[in-house]
Amino acid sequence: MSKKLVIKVTAGADAPERCSQAFTVASVAVASGVEVSLWLTGESAWFALPGRAAEFELPHSAPLPDLLEAILAAGTVTLCTQCAARRDIAQADVIEGVRIAGAQVFLSEVMADGAKALVY
Repeated sequence: MSKKLVIKVTAGADAPERCSQAFTVASVAVASGVEVSLWLTGESAWFALPGRAAEFELPHSAPLPDLLEAILAAGTVTLCTQCAARRDIAQADVIEGVRIAGAQVFLSEVMADGAKALVY
């Protein structure tokens, strides 16, 4: 059985606790050897841009840039195509290692054998 976790985070600075939970769970899963795919959608789309994670603050939580770095090092981070387009974010704008992809790729990931999906 495959150990793949697909996490879609829809929240950013607008819902900091939910946002932090998604990044924390993804980071812990990566550290535990789980194959992780983190999807940035909605307001979390901004964290695909350099320096934006450093602007995020939430007391008693791990720094978002550290969590994002850990996920990028051993997992996959994807920015939603439509979310990027609505924010005028292009592939050339995003952090190295972040890809832009759409619903078809998301669906193929969540439907894969052994995959589990979480939405925050």
